Amino acid sequence: MAVVQLNGAAIVDEASFHAESRRAFGFPEGYADSIDAWVDCMSYLRDEENMTRFQLKPNEVLEIVFLDADKVKAAVPELLEEIAFCVGGINERYEDYGEKPALKLTLR
Repeated sequence: MAVVQLNGAAIVDEASFHAESRRAFGFPEGYADSIDAWVDCMSYLRDEENMTRFQLKPNEVLEIVFLDADKVKAAVPELLEEIAFCVGGINERYEDYGEKPALKLTLR
């Protein structure tokens, strides 16, 4: 299982979430700093689109670990709920294409 860690202490608003995501996931230069762009990038983990620095093998899972998740909850409480919702939707998208879910969200 591939693992990526997001520094929750650095996430104080939506802009800092996208900056931390760019750093951790290696999003392309044209990443639009929006939840829609985040979902788009995370939907190509098993393709050769180079939307992240990760290229998952069939059935491989990327575990997204939010370190200091309590700090994110305190600073931007709705963000973790939105990310959990998006991860669920992305996994459904993979299942719709006959693949296993690609993401696991872990809060530490």
